[in-house]
Amino acid sequence: MAKLTADELLAEFEGMTLIELAAFVKAFEDKFDVTAAAPVAVAGVAAPGAAAEAVEEQDEFDVILDGAGDKKIQVIKEVRALTSLGLKEAKDLVDTAGAKVLEKVNKETAEKAKAQLEGAGAKVTVK
Repeated sequence: MAKLTADELLAEFEGMTLIELAAFVKAFEDKFDVTAAAPVAVAGVAAPGAAAEAVEEQDEFDVILDGAGDKKIQVIKEVRALTSLGLKEAKDLVDTAGAKVLEKVNKETAEKAKAQLEGAGAKVTVK
């Protein structure tokens, strides 16, 4: 088997998702009996996995409205349904780019809110 260079390894890692990198790091740790906090020689490989583990452990999400799209009135109705805002407050929130519709909610609630808002024509990000 040909030995891969560092650049070739990085190119392979670049094409992987965070979940795949986390699985790789776990397999690497098991095979060589090391942890992500190992010396610098392993830290280059372990760093992407550490980021993946942090993403997996996140349990609070923010639903951010990036844009109202063509159906602004429908988006305002959805914002009012998701929050307890009045009509003026919901309109102001929809008019503000990058406004947080929901803060620190669980993943299921965030995904449901995202689906509702996108169904109304809005552009939404969950962070």
